[in-house]
Amino acid sequence: MKTMFLDVSQLCVQYAGRTSRAVDQASFQLQTGDIGVLIGPSGCGKTTLLRAVAGLERASAGSIRLAGEIVSSPQVHLPAESRRIGMVFQDYALFPHLDVSRNVGFGLAHLKAAERQERVRRVLELVGLAQAEHLHPHQLSGGQQQRVALARALAPRPRLLLLDEPFSNLDVDLRERLAHEVRGILKAAGATALFVTHDQLEAFAIGDRIGVMHEGRLQQWGEAYDLYHRPATRFVAEFIGHGVFAHARLEQGPDKVVVHTALGDLNDMQECPLPSAYPQGLCDVLLRADDIVHDDAAPVKAQIVRKAFRGSEFLYTLKLQSGESVMAHVPSHHDHAVGEWIGIRAQVDHVVTFPRQAL
Repeated sequence: MKTMFLDVSQLCVQYAGRTSRAVDQASFQLQTGDIGVLIGPSGCGKTTLLRAVAGLERASAGSIRLAGEIVSSPQVHLPAESRRIGMVFQDYALFPHLDVSRNVGFGLAHLKAAERQERVRRVLELVGLAQAEHLHPHQLSGGQQQRVALARALAPRPRLLLLDEPFSNLDVDLRERLAHEVRGILKAAGATALFVTHDQLEAFAIGDRIGVMHEGRLQQWGEAYDLYHRPATRFVAEFIGHGVFAHARLEQGPDKVVVHTALGDLNDMQECPLPSAYPQGLCDVLLRADDIVHDDAAPVKAQIVRKAFRGSEFLYTLKLQSGESVMAHVPSHHDHAVGEWIGIRAQVDHVVTFPRQAL
């Protein structure tokens, strides 16, 4: 049974001379052996939060607990070197003059030579670089260098591993593949880890729990499925999966709620708020690209204003006659021209709504 290892409660970090907080009342928990990911746009506070967990930034309010011990609060600040935390940086920070074996063993000076050699051998096997121990960093690919940095961080058996944008210097295809590899390595090592990225595909590939940050606040912390299908805030709805909104009106029917939209009425939803949740039932409904189906026989028509080829599918941006915009994933053999009108219909299982705003 898993136990809670990292507990961040109402954490605030404020820099001198700044009126706003870099981190504002962030709370989340991470269980032993789980991988958490902090995601958000540049400047949202995710790296500052990671640095606070590491002990590199002080808490102005709230607390951080590791294995039940308070390590950060306004009254307590356990130094970074006393927290038994490993860190992996985006620039790898490998020593160019040392081979892989000595890079990995750099933090193991307290061990006897034979123990140090055995530990280096084990972690290099874990990251799939057992045959590279005598190579130097410049002889390795970017992905291999990243795995050496991971091995070095794991070698001292840290209680917690922190990774700050570790794949940002790699190309897009390699980033997602390496994220899957790193997840496997961390799980095999039984490591508890907290990871920072701005890339959603990386976050989905590596994280057990994902937190979305915006302007210093942690908007939501949960599984990827919940962030996508049950966003807690409008920002999360827009940021994860690039959701768009359409005006809607909720009306209570004889035995169910009907959602009136410019795409027609939405019926047979598994989940839907009651009309009383909003004045006159007026709200905005979240529509994702996989909620919109291309159907030439549908009575609702939309004009293609932008198209992006994704291999097996197109991502169409469509404009309705009402002026509202939606997006749709369409199989790539349905190759329509920009400006063309096509039939579409909504296929929504559960309705996510927010207070109405100007679109």
